Amino acid sequence: MSDDVTTPTPSPDDAGASPEASARVRPAATPAVRKGKTPTWLVAAIAGIVGLFYAYAVWNAIGNLVATLQVFAGAGLTLNALGWFIWIFAAVFPLIVWGGAFAIGYRRAPHELLLVMLTGLALVAVFWLNVVAYTTLNSAAFLG
Repeated sequence: MSDDVTTPTPSPDDAGASPEASARVRPAATPAVRKGKTPTWLVAAIAGIVGLFYAYAVWNAIGNLVATLQVFAGAGLTLNALGWFIWIFAAVFPLIVWGGAFAIGYRRAPHELLLVMLTGLALVAVFWLNVVAYTTLNSAAFLG
């Protein structure tokens, strides 16, 4: 089959024109086909491998939450609402960023997907440094 199917399309200015002019043939509109579409397995591999680093950030946040609870429980203290929010958001934030980076990059070329995922990972790393700095310097602010 050929994709260059043509259909005669009369135009409004052809009303009084000769038969040759009214029989002009214009190419039919063909759907836009993206050349070089990234295979699904490659998208999954890139998202999965980089996703392991995001999962490490989640694991680290949960581990620090558990360690914080154990240390403060030994002293007879617990976290207040701010403390719970900080540590739970620290665990959820990498998942949100991974989802956003995947949504932005999964229809792009493989190297662009990788760059978007790594940029999101850098954002998670900066956020994690902020969480560690805040919880280290202001630990009394989130004790209940």
